[in-house]
Amino acid sequence: MYLFCVLLWLSVAHGLRLAPGHGQPRVLARSRASMQETAEAAAADPELTKKAMRRQIMTKSSYMRGGAPFEKAIHKDVSGKMSEMFAGELVEQMKESSFRELSVGEGARQMTFVLAKEFGFCWGVERSIELAWAARDQYPDKTMHITNELIHNPGVNQLLGGMDIKFMEKDETQKGGKRFDTVGEGDVVILPAFGASLEEMEMLDSKGVTTVDTTCPWVSKVWTTVDKHQKAQMTSIIHGKYAHEEAIATASMCETYLIIKNMAEAQEVASYILGEEGCLTDEEFLDKYRHAASPHFHPAKHLKKMGLANQTTMYKKETQAIGKLFEKTMMVKYGPENVKKHFAAFDTICDATQVRQDAVLEMSEESNSEEQPTLDFVLVVGGWDSSNTAHLLEIPIDEYKLTGYHVNTAKCIRPDNSIEHRDVHGNILVQADALPLDRAVRIGVTSGASTPDSVVQECVEALIMLKKLAPVA
Repeated sequence: MYLFCVLLWLSVAHGLRLAPGHGQPRVLARSRASMQETAEAAAADPELTKKAMRRQIMTKSSYMRGGAPFEKAIHKDVSGKMSEMFAGELVEQMKESSFRELSVGEGARQMTFVLAKEFGFCWGVERSIELAWAARDQYPDKTMHITNELIHNPGVNQLLGGMDIKFMEKDETQKGGKRFDTVGEGDVVILPAFGASLEEMEMLDSKGVTTVDTTCPWVSKVWTTVDKHQKAQMTSIIHGKYAHEEAIATASMCETYLIIKNMAEAQEVASYILGEEGCLTDEEFLDKYRHAASPHFHPAKHLKKMGLANQTTMYKKETQAIGKLFEKTMMVKYGPENVKKHFAAFDTICDATQVRQDAVLEMSEESNSEEQPTLDFVLVVGGWDSSNTAHLLEIPIDEYKLTGYHVNTAKCIRPDNSIEHRDVHGNILVQADALPLDRAVRIGVTSGASTPDSVVQECVEALIMLKKLAPVA
């Protein structure tokens, strides 16, 4: 598995700058001929699978997938612009430090920042930004749209708006859940890192647009997994949030699905399968999960054979625990010899999400050890609607009982020494007297996969300024 992740990372990272056939991963650049054959075969079949429908759209010449179409633009300008705009000098200093620490000030004014070993932009996000930016350079005179936020970072999305890339308005009454009437033939439409639903892809295809697909390869890997579920006539159980863009896209690739957000809901499903006392009735089940299941889903029929997948930004340990719970449930229900016929789990946990969670875990563990001073708090930087960032906050707070603040910009750190932050339950709160001003402090720092280093640096600088301006007795 480790070797696979390394090879996938290398191939994707460099595949953006290579011509097709020179090291690009299969998920980004398949043989055009073989994909065309698949599409033609699917077109001849009156009952297309969702996999075939997806491929039929993606094989068209107007569908840009991967970096090859934008090779010149990426080489010429984009990489340099991204480095200049998103880098942070203080963050670079912490990265280069042996202990990934930065200390400023003396005595009561001293501040030590401890940086998680893995944090910030992942290669999937970098790739998505590169492709969107390069597409704007390649089509300077075209009307350009994006189906959703490119990534969950307000600064990056504001940047795209400044490049005259129009964000499509949501409209639940329309097929695909967006207003497509603003999109015209010949326009360019960007699909974000989270992917797009099959309905959106079909609608855009019918309008004759040029599509620039920046979907993260790890998301595409999940779609491949649910394809396998459908082939085995299994219901896809998606560990995710039913209103999240990625979960919506993944669910659209399934014939039958159920989205569960946490272990509590997984236990509820397991209890229903086993018919335990007090479990949900059919009516109660359908009512509770009416927004999180396929339209034809019925628990009595569709929970006999299940395959597990996940929204790539969910908490790794919880996904694994849910998998073990369902495996045990099916073992009890159908016997050990029949488990594989009734349950399948594939590894769809994003490597970037996993290593960032592991790094926060390690930083929190060290803070609780006798060898390292305790952290006064952990600063988690990232969009408030970012799922992967929210899970980074849960680790120090829920597992290690540390204080943590999830901020989305440096503006959350206020001159009156209060911090506006999102808590683990999604509430936006304001913590007064957040930074101890009468003694030295030690602060852990991490950021979500959609967060530029420059935003992390702005937050660190805001804390340093608070300490500098504080009166010392």
